[in-house]
Amino acid sequence: MAQDHNSRAPGLTIPGQAFRAAADADRPSAERGPSPATEPRTALHVAGLGKRVSLPSGELTILEGVSFGIAAGDTVAIVGASGSGKSTLLSLMAGLDTPSAGEVRVDGAPMSALDEDGRARVRAEKVGFVFQSFQLLPSLTALENVMLPLELRGDADAETPARAILGKVGLGARLDHYPRQLSGGEQQRVALARAFVTAPSLLFADEPTGNLDTHTGQAIVELLFALNADAGTTLVLVTHDEQLAARCGRRLRLDSGRLVAP
Repeated sequence: MAQDHNSRAPGLTIPGQAFRAAADADRPSAERGPSPATEPRTALHVAGLGKRVSLPSGELTILEGVSFGIAAGDTVAIVGASGSGKSTLLSLMAGLDTPSAGEVRVDGAPMSALDEDGRARVRAEKVGFVFQSFQLLPSLTALENVMLPLELRGDADAETPARAILGKVGLGARLDHYPRQLSGGEQQRVALARAFVTAPSLLFADEPTGNLDTHTGQAIVELLFALNADAGTTLVLVTHDEQLAARCGRRLRLDSGRLVAP
């Protein structure tokens, strides 16, 4: 039987290849051929995502056929009118809810195929959250709120990084204050510190300035993007604020549950 000349044993280098490789290695790097481009890692992959719920009046479609990918390190805003499906999409991406169709992968982990414990592990290891309503535990101090995700993850030392990041967001003097003793802007600073203290690879922010006045909201936006740039986190921001969305590198627009052109 004739041998296929394109079939070679693994690792086998033919003489011509060896000669070219040696010659290339001897040349200055500026003279060598271009290196293959490295594709950015996909941090979030959404394919054919749909969500339907049953109502007494019939079935309601909230999302249908939503597909996109987000590369690691990107900043992406998901925009659309109220009721367009933005918050539902965020819940599905984070594995807080399960889709009726399609799939979500977070850093390669198939969220839709995991059980609740599996999705919770992915969130603990890879995901941070910032919510409109802050979602701080009222019985815990600012320091304890920020320590909590580290403690739940089993970190031996939760206090040191929690103190450090609270200082970074300007609350080093408010560590022992409870949420009720903090302003709205300060509570959101605690929430930002809690989101970033675990060094997540992916951060979801749901209307992070929705409960704040314009001046305070702008300060929170600046802090959010500064922390994100410093950490190199992939940021997915849900908002109806077009000015806030413009701070992101890319926009995805939802209209009646479908992805449309920006």
